Amino acid sequence: MDAFSYTYLIPLIPLLGFLFLGFTAKKIKEPVSGYIGTAGLLTVFGLSLYTAYKYFFELGLTDDKYQTVKIAIKNAWLHFSDKLAIDLGILIDPISVMMLIVVSTVSLMVHIYSLGYMHSDTGFSRFYAYLSLFTFSMLGLVLSSNLFMIYIFWELVGVSSFLLIGFYFEKPSAVAASKKAFIVTRFADMFFLIGILMVGYFGQSFDFETLNNPTTYETIQNWIANHQIFSFMGLSMFTWALILIYIGGMGKSAMFPLHIWLPDAMEGPTPVSALIHAATMVVAGVYLVARLFPLYYHIQGGVALQVVAVVGAFSALFAAIIALTQEDIKRVLAFSTMSQIGYMMLALGVSGFEGHEGLGYMAGMFHLFTHAMFKALLFLTAGAIIHAVHSNFMKDMGGLHKYMPVSSIVFLVAALAISGIPPFAGFFSKDEILTAAFEYNKLLWFIGFLVAGMTAFYMFRLYFRIFFNKQTDYGDHKPHEAPVSMLIALVFLAAMTVISGFIPFSTFVSADKIPFHSHIHWGDPLVIGSILMAAFGIGMAYLMYFKETAYPQKVASAMGSGYKWAKNKFYFDELYIFITHKIIFDKISKPIAWFDRRVIDGFMNLLGVTVEKTAERIKFIQTGRMQDYAMFFVSGVIAIVMLIIFFR
Repeated sequence: MDAFSYTYLIPLIPLLGFLFLGFTAKKIKEPVSGYIGTAGLLTVFGLSLYTAYKYFFELGLTDDKYQTVKIAIKNAWLHFSDKLAIDLGILIDPISVMMLIVVSTVSLMVHIYSLGYMHSDTGFSRFYAYLSLFTFSMLGLVLSSNLFMIYIFWELVGVSSFLLIGFYFEKPSAVAASKKAFIVTRFADMFFLIGILMVGYFGQSFDFETLNNPTTYETIQNWIANHQIFSFMGLSMFTWALILIYIGGMGKSAMFPLHIWLPDAMEGPTPVSALIHAATMVVAGVYLVARLFPLYYHIQGGVALQVVAVVGAFSALFAAIIALTQEDIKRVLAFSTMSQIGYMMLALGVSGFEGHEGLGYMAGMFHLFTHAMFKALLFLTAGAIIHAVHSNFMKDMGGLHKYMPVSSIVFLVAALAISGIPPFAGFFSKDEILTAAFEYNKLLWFIGFLVAGMTAFYMFRLYFRIFFNKQTDYGDHKPHEAPVSMLIALVFLAAMTVISGFIPFSTFVSADKIPFHSHIHWGDPLVIGSILMAAFGIGMAYLMYFKETAYPQKVASAMGSGYKWAKNKFYFDELYIFITHKIIFDKISKPIAWFDRRVIDGFMNLLGVTVEKTAERIKFIQTGRMQDYAMFFVSGVIAIVMLIIFFR
């Protein structure tokens, strides 16, 4: 549609920013490169808001349903058959427009914040170049019109995160963390690619509009019914394709058991943590499932969607337990992110498709939106704290409220939001998730309900230990409030955390693209229960951590080995090291390497030696004398004639 033809500029601007800053990084001095990158993102932010306004308010509804606008840049980029082709295009629909707002808002705030946080860093210009590359990749991902396009940008996001996590490449820990993130997500992406190829083969399309069309998934259902031979463990090949695609999302979104890269990714600068681990990269898996939601819901009774729900619920609980024990404030927030993304996956997994039945889908997207604001705020405030005290660990903090009152207030706002306390944004989206889960499966609801209380506890454990608790002696270097550029970003995100929960989200985003009305029933026992659960978690944190007490040590001792296992992240890093080193490397790779060296290489070496020795023995034949060659020729002819006569 011509009205949206300008949207190709949205990803193009940060791409041009990356190229310009990348080629001129050594020539342009700080802070000019930061201003250039920020100006580009400000333009992208403005275009994203304009797109949202045009789409939701000017384009409006057609027959009570939002339109899907596909902008083709080049048709049939790769042509496989009459039906199967890959186009280059941009897809504008409710969730892509919503993601444009999320990515551009958080990225802009990170750009502004970094003007102060990265001040005097030797890699200042390089940092802004990497930010622009990441933003381009993420914007391209959310605007992609087909599975192969999204896979291309999916990999670009992975490369960008590798560069940003390993930004301080002189630190071995940062290099190791970047490699770990890259390898784990690439492992998951292998399954993603296989799933894409299977969808193309069995669904005869990569295009999202075509795949999500009722005619397509009805055809697929009929094909499954008539081709039972194409099944494995009772599931059709198309269902397995969706599960494989979800594994790709699990890797990117750090779902169990592919979560191990996320805590180590905190080695990157703190603004990177906000950009990658709050609102953008880690929600790519949620966006992927949402993008293919009609297929997940309709194919073979939604079996793949049940997998999404169970993995999401378990990841939420697993990460929350670990977050209770961590001492590094960025790692607490990292596991909190994993837990909250588990909530989003749970919401998608328990959703229906039409109207209020699709409450879970809407709630998952709503939580993605609100979580982006308050989690980015938490990470950026953590950066301001680290900037002030030069440590990531809570043992080196305490009593910071009097030194950093603004940071204390905005952190409190974000903590209340993620805990699910009204009227902050997280309450509205989390309550809708719990309501949808209660209608679908009581066990999954109980897990979500329990995680809500745990979230409130570990967030206020963090808040009280940083800003109150003991009065730490900071010596001559007293902590101070963050620079103005950092505070601007913090205050803006705090405002968004307060107001974004009041957005009538169900009138903009729904599974079937038909708006419906959803509101909080304040007298509902589920609502009251979730608020009381959050309040209980906060109250327990207050008793244990507002002032320095012996309670935490007593609780840790009472839990015994359980506490130790949780603090060591249930030894999953050690488990993966054991599997890779002791089993894959020692038991599989070494024998294969021995076979390669001794048998394969040995056989080829034997051939070479044999040829060489044979050549050595017969080289006297090559004399260069014509009479010798004539003698050999005549002798050969006589021998052949004699053999013919003999055998005849």
